[in-house]
Amino acid sequence: MENGELGQIYFGKRIHIKNQYANLIKRERREAMPSWKVDQYDFQPDHLKQEYASLGKGDFREPAYQVQQENGSRITELQYVDYRLQKGKKRLSGLPSSFADESGDVETLAVYLKDALSGLTVTLRYSVFPHQNVIVRSAEFVNKGKEHLVLRRALSCQIDLPDSHYDFIHFAGTWSRERHEVKRSLQPGIQRISSLRTESSHQHNPFIMLARPQTTEDCGDVYGFNFVYSGNFLDQIEVDQYGTSRVLIGINPEEFSWNLASGATFQTPEAILSFSSQGKNKLSQQLGHFYLNHLVNPRFSNADRPILVNNWEATYFNFNEDKLLSIASKAAELGIELFVLDDGWFGHRDDDTTSLGDWFVDRTKLPDGLAHLADKIHGLGLKFGLWFEPEMISLESDLYQEHPDWMIAAPHRTLTPGRNQYVLDFTRDEVVDTIFKMMAKCIEEARLDYIKWDMNRCITEMYSSNLSPSEQLEMPHRYILGVYKLYQRLIDHYPNVLFESCASGGGRFDLGMMYYAPQAWTSDDTDAAERILIQYGTSYGYPLSMMGAHVSAVPNHQTGRVTPFETRGHVAFFGDFGYELDITKLSKEDQKQIRAQVNLYKKYRRLFQYGNFYRLESPYEGEKNVASWEVVNDDQTLAIAARYQLLNRPNPSYLRLYVRGLNPDQLYRVNGSQETFYGDELMNAGYFVDQVLDINKPITGSADFSSRLFIIKAVK
Repeated sequence: MENGELGQIYFGKRIHIKNQYANLIKRERREAMPSWKVDQYDFQPDHLKQEYASLGKGDFREPAYQVQQENGSRITELQYVDYRLQKGKKRLSGLPSSFADESGDVETLAVYLKDALSGLTVTLRYSVFPHQNVIVRSAEFVNKGKEHLVLRRALSCQIDLPDSHYDFIHFAGTWSRERHEVKRSLQPGIQRISSLRTESSHQHNPFIMLARPQTTEDCGDVYGFNFVYSGNFLDQIEVDQYGTSRVLIGINPEEFSWNLASGATFQTPEAILSFSSQGKNKLSQQLGHFYLNHLVNPRFSNADRPILVNNWEATYFNFNEDKLLSIASKAAELGIELFVLDDGWFGHRDDDTTSLGDWFVDRTKLPDGLAHLADKIHGLGLKFGLWFEPEMISLESDLYQEHPDWMIAAPHRTLTPGRNQYVLDFTRDEVVDTIFKMMAKCIEEARLDYIKWDMNRCITEMYSSNLSPSEQLEMPHRYILGVYKLYQRLIDHYPNVLFESCASGGGRFDLGMMYYAPQAWTSDDTDAAERILIQYGTSYGYPLSMMGAHVSAVPNHQTGRVTPFETRGHVAFFGDFGYELDITKLSKEDQKQIRAQVNLYKKYRRLFQYGNFYRLESPYEGEKNVASWEVVNDDQTLAIAARYQLLNRPNPSYLRLYVRGLNPDQLYRVNGSQETFYGDELMNAGYFVDQVLDINKPITGSADFSSRLFIIKAVK
């Protein structure tokens, strides 16, 4: 722009490159609106498309940043200084971030801005990943002046779109019913989702979409936005008086400020932007490919995830070594690959009131120690995993008795516990060091293959005795940085350990966690019917390889619902597969089903975990009684589709399943059929699905909560 502030032209479907885009920056003079120059009404900032806007200079929309000077002024004038273009994408220091080496076609643009009066400089970074149609954005603030500055707001991304004809799609819920799809049209004013829980939260996921109203899964324009962060966040769209839409993504400005002394730096987390003109399926696929190639730990990004059994719903706190080994022995017999010991193995943890922070083995339950148990489990041919909740502390614990000041608590204020537990102050290096040493000892003793990292409560009474009064609003971000620091140290020292993130299930299902832990426990709710809704919603922003999905007992422990064993398996196949029930108490028929499920999953594991995912029928639309989805391999020679129906219907209408992603000119067989079908027939004319019950056969169970699996193979 003429005054040196950075403007924005266009973000969307590809257009031709030109030297000038006069058509895209045309503006009209509007009355009752300030301008940057008396004689230039076309520079009225309240209707300009800006790249990184401030407040107080005539743009009255909410800004991307705000800086306070020593005299109390909050007016900043960031002007363009220079730019630099580099090959590749470097990781950020201390934050989870995207990466790419210099050998490919990824490029990073750095745009340098400066406020001459205060000496503040801001570097806006844009990394373009052309193969996944992704742009990664962040901002770095440096105080190069002599005065002390305070960041009051520092968002990672701003986009000013030229209209507001979009559906705002986000994913809301609560514990045990996370990430349900919510869709509404944009309206004048501010629409936002956010978290102030110092976690991304069960209530709102940081991933959002803006889609044209006519956009479907397979065609139409849609923007996707995600945030590589695990704490308080803000996703906001503001529709102004002229119908334009400002998108802001970043750390929630509420409960945030950051002191910038002379010479100090603040780096925002990264925001991820993607666009598809081919519908929401395409958007989800390109985001998934981006995460696996440029965000997730490369050691695990394309690795087979093991089939596991977790003892939690089988035993809760009531177990001993013999009981654990009986489950592990049965798991090995059934072909399961990993045994995970959940909560209750440490301190004197017989219920949830005690011992968090005491990460040493409970000798009353495991008298020969962790190493002995691990040797037994490894001897069965299984991998061994262990549950930790490193961020928490119990009042009844050795750690609290030794270091009560390590617990987050506001002076002279009543405590607000969750699940009878409290939170350690991870802004303190000595806390991170102590927890690291305890976890490292367990990892080495048990030769752990896997860690389930839980976080069962959000933070209240946010206060650190380690920080000065002026630093207290830095604490939420400093806490998250401490969590990342512990994760990174553990990964650096034990690179072969697979981490799974958990926060009462889906409370931190975010890209910040996925950078360190490439899979997450999708929800504590293991009910197959509810999991269809959760996994369907989650799939918009995250690939299947990130979703932990287990078969559990019935009646289900969260909903009390009874669903067929087959259906539970068919839902859990589409993710990182496992079991969460006492497999030693199952009938021979159920054990037979486990063997069959394990064998089928192993046969098609690569497809289930890394295939191109298509949503076919939404459980959020129509009668909300049916859902279907599909995975297809890259060369289109193999696909598996699943269809789920909650309630059976008498004498139903004829049904055809319309799949996606096949080669239209290729012949296929479905479930080993003699008949062959061209790909275009299966996609456009559909595959006939029989539904009528055979009245000549006895009905032995409910026909509700049924599922069908369709294995589609190319004819050689």
